[in-house]
Amino acid sequence: MSFDRKTIQLYSQRILELAADIPHVVRLDPCDASAKVRSPLCGSTVTVDVVIGEGRICRFGQDVKACALGQAAASVVGANIVGRTRDEIQTARKQLWNMLTSKGCPPSEPFGELAVLLPARDYRNRHASIMLVLDATLEAVDKAQRQQAAEAS
Repeated sequence: MSFDRKTIQLYSQRILELAADIPHVVRLDPCDASAKVRSPLCGSTVTVDVVIGEGRICRFGQDVKACALGQAAASVVGANIVGRTRDEIQTARKQLWNMLTSKGCPPSEPFGELAVLLPARDYRNRHASIMLVLDATLEAVDKAQRQQAAEAS
């Protein structure tokens, strides 16, 4: 099997390092909410558990069953997610999607290291796997906030 230069860049040493060192890989029990998101194209899945306090993620757990690119994204997000608000996560998701699909700039800090996934721009079949961790996190945060609002009323 031969690899072209683009494929070698896609699976750079840094992406492989990130994929091998994913933080927060222990599921939370108890948690405020969980969400599992699956990419129908490749079958990758990410399950996220969150504990929310004062509108921010206080605790985070994830179970990542994805390719190296999805794992690398989960690594960057996991390293930077605690303390973030829903709006910050939504902004990172939008920026990452725009980077991959519309030649947008990489996400801003604290998620700036997602720029390592820039070579995946040319591999549309990989985009869904890369987005899984942010999609699952947003879904879990939304569930937790709805639950908290229902309990408060």
